Amino acid sequence: MESWIKIRNAMKKYGDFVAIPDISLDIARGEFFTLLGPSGCGKTTLLRMIAGFNTIEGGEFYFGDRLINDLDPAKRNIGMVFQNYAIFPHLSVRKNVAFGLTNRKFPQETIQRQATKFMKLMKIEEYADRLPEKLSGGQQQRVALARALAIEPEVLLMDEPLSNLDAKLRVEMREVIKEIQNRLRITTVYVTHDQEEAMAVSDRIAVMDRGTIQQIGSPKELYQRPSNLFVATFLGRTNILDATLYLSEDGNGLHFAGGYDLPMPNLKNVKNGQRVAVSVRPEELVIKEGEDVGRGKCLMAKVVYSTFLGLNTHYIVELENEKRVEIIQESQIYDIIENGTVIGLTIKAEKINVFTEDGLTSLVK
Repeated sequence: MESWIKIRNAMKKYGDFVAIPDISLDIARGEFFTLLGPSGCGKTTLLRMIAGFNTIEGGEFYFGDRLINDLDPAKRNIGMVFQNYAIFPHLSVRKNVAFGLTNRKFPQETIQRQATKFMKLMKIEEYADRLPEKLSGGQQQRVALARALAIEPEVLLMDEPLSNLDAKLRVEMREVIKEIQNRLRITTVYVTHDQEEAMAVSDRIAVMDRGTIQQIGSPKELYQRPSNLFVATFLGRTNILDATLYLSEDGNGLHFAGGYDLPMPNLKNVKNGQRVAVSVRPEELVIKEGEDVGRGKCLMAKVVYSTFLGLNTHYIVELENEKRVEIIQESQIYDIIENGTVIGLTIKAEKINVFTEDGLTSLVK
């Protein structure tokens, strides 16, 4: 697939502080690409560098083969959607949507046609003559998105666009955004700190921390095979368990406290006795009861409490070393396990991830 946004060795400094030391990446034409990470990781800084709102202290930015480092933001043909909507309170919905077209001095007929087209697309045509104060937060964000799209930009940039909406509206709007982007195939760079939101809308995600990209991949790749412990813990829920590696004639595996051994044939660079950090997602733990519970057969645990959530039941249990872990189990017809019950836990070996003790390197093939 053709690369459209190309970033080579990007650097951003604020005085002596280096916010982004060195980032290179390619974003394909028509791709929905998300920058995901905690507050202060540099994701908005990088987005603003693409937009031309921040200076560039090093590296090169391209749209296609066109170097844009020194190009005025107004000449980059980008659409921008901000966290606070940034729509004009004194202009009607129609005039807000048409603003970019009016600024570019398009013919009046084109302005009206484009404004109507994108109001229809965003399902806000019935509010065309209203002022923003008469709209809900979700409707205002639809206006902001329609305005950004009406100029038919080469690149759509979105900075935490849903963070001011309530939970129900966030889900509704992310579905709208993904549907519109799929239909128009505009190259989109999206910034968020919300992992679920990123997984719901993205073709690919770059997970960032401290100004660097930790891993780039599809939501499935990042969730199932994170490259380090930071990505594993930041994207979705996970339990981190301590273990040591063992080598035997029968194969390699993990040894947990309490005598539970877990064969792991898909490990690489294994050293006998090496201490490791094991990332086990809540759905990768299996509850055992009755005769299946016993030292050596499983991890011994005690149920602390449970939460019934319809399709699934969430359990918080305490291991023998007093570490608490979370389990998600599909709700069954029979009763929920009572608090205080001693249970056993086995682990789905094919799904878990194993990292060096410092968390920097994956040991899974």
